[in-house]
Amino acid sequence: MTDFEKMAELLFPAELKTPEEYEKIYPPRDLPEGAIVSRFAPSPTGFLHIGGLFAAFVAQRAAKSSDGVFYLRIEDTDKKREVENGVTGIVNGLRSFGIEADEGVISETEETGKYGPYTQSSRADIYRAYAKSLVIKGLAYPCFMTEDELSDIRRKQEAEKKNPGCYGEYAKYRNITFEEAKKRIDSGEEYVLRLKSPGSEENKIHFTDGIKGEIEMPENIQDVVILKSDGIPTYHFAHAVDDHLMRTTDVIRGDEWISSVPIHLQFFDVLGFKAPRYSHISPIMKEEDGGKRKLSKRKDPEAAVSYYSKVGFPKGAVIEYLLTIANSNYEEWRESNPKTPNEEFSFSLSKMSKAGALFDLVKLSDISKNYISTLTREQVTDEVLEWSRDNAPEFFSVISKDIDYTRSVFGIERNEIKPRKELVKWDEAPHYAEYFYNELWDRSRDFDGILPKEDMIEILTEYKKIYSKSETAEEWFPKIREMSVALGYAKAPKVYKKNPELYKGHVGDVSSVIRVAVTGRRNSPDLYEIMQVLGYNEVMRRVDESIELLSK
Repeated sequence: MTDFEKMAELLFPAELKTPEEYEKIYPPRDLPEGAIVSRFAPSPTGFLHIGGLFAAFVAQRAAKSSDGVFYLRIEDTDKKREVENGVTGIVNGLRSFGIEADEGVISETEETGKYGPYTQSSRADIYRAYAKSLVIKGLAYPCFMTEDELSDIRRKQEAEKKNPGCYGEYAKYRNITFEEAKKRIDSGEEYVLRLKSPGSEENKIHFTDGIKGEIEMPENIQDVVILKSDGIPTYHFAHAVDDHLMRTTDVIRGDEWISSVPIHLQFFDVLGFKAPRYSHISPIMKEEDGGKRKLSKRKDPEAAVSYYSKVGFPKGAVIEYLLTIANSNYEEWRESNPKTPNEEFSFSLSKMSKAGALFDLVKLSDISKNYISTLTREQVTDEVLEWSRDNAPEFFSVISKDIDYTRSVFGIERNEIKPRKELVKWDEAPHYAEYFYNELWDRSRDFDGILPKEDMIEILTEYKKIYSKSETAEEWFPKIREMSVALGYAKAPKVYKKNPELYKGHVGDVSSVIRVAVTGRRNSPDLYEIMQVLGYNEVMRRVDESIELLSK
């Protein structure tokens, strides 16, 4: 037995599977040529950020566009920073915007797929097996340096203006013998396992980033930690083992990880793995004071994915928006294919911006408004019910009593060639719909300044006489015009403008009085359709109520 093998048995006395056995357990995937296997691999240490949602979305679309696989892996090796129900927040955050993984973690306790466990804390023996293999090859060693020793080295490096870290002459235990290691372990000294980096300061690495193109960087020379003193792997090591065994072809992630690529490629090399392709997404930016900055978790409520669910941006609208900032040619495609499902768009990593995408809530709102206008009344009702169940329970309790009636409310002007774009997001639905429900409407009416009170009373009194249950939309407004003329109003605003002294007002003023009497508002969707939804008796009741209010 070699000294390296003896060292490996000393550090890993428990029985472990070999890397060769794990290669058989997790064989290459049977997928079409060119299929992408991508993943989203967050840590459950806080809320899901819009940048994370964007990265997951891009990774999913890249996989789907190639008949590949997208999976969700949870990297929970940092237990100190983990938050309660962090995994649930991630899974639900993705799911609420239609991002479903083909395999991986699906809840705090459940997974699906053949390449798991997909939670790193459940993969300890796998990491230990590959760490042991590096020790056997002489590519990893136990390091007994204390925090004080590491601090002393940092100070010395700073004084000598050298790169900080554990490497070369500063890697005190790089060539530790089996005998010394055994003596220290037997005496109870703590240690970490470090990579014995084969890198050189003179060497450069080159790789082709799927988004940013060709990149050249210095080779890694650091003896980075593989396993911490408690046996938990570092992100760098765990991700290499996981991406290999889960057969990841493309690592798509934020560009804050570019600086780690030399370490990651080195791990793939020393472990004997084929490295995946890397694609690094620039951070989502926000305009401020004439400049740009990263969207901030601390400053910007829209940084949290939960914000979009809470205010009720439809998931379809958010996905549409993410596509516009993901691929520069998407808007042109959508204009040419207005009714085609966006899944048919040919998504490409190469079409992504090398600079940070600018997040624009105004543009998202515009896309959302247009998106909602394309939905059927059934789709709108379903989405409003789903949103209000969690975010507006009082509203939900009212509108869920009679689903058919609620569909009629949200179906107004929805079958038009150019449908009214009333709603931008679902948190506007309670205000939009309140006057349709007596339980919600405060019955206030904005009559101020339309016409003198006595004239408005006259209009409503006459309207009661002419309003019919059976009249069609084509018949309704001409009757309003006839009534207006009979009461001394111009038949059109332009007629009134020519000779205002001849009239009390115009037909638009008359319509406004009726509109306010029925809805309480001066602006609303089509008044005829509103009255059809409310029904004859309710319309007459509201007209009577308005006459009484104006008579006081």
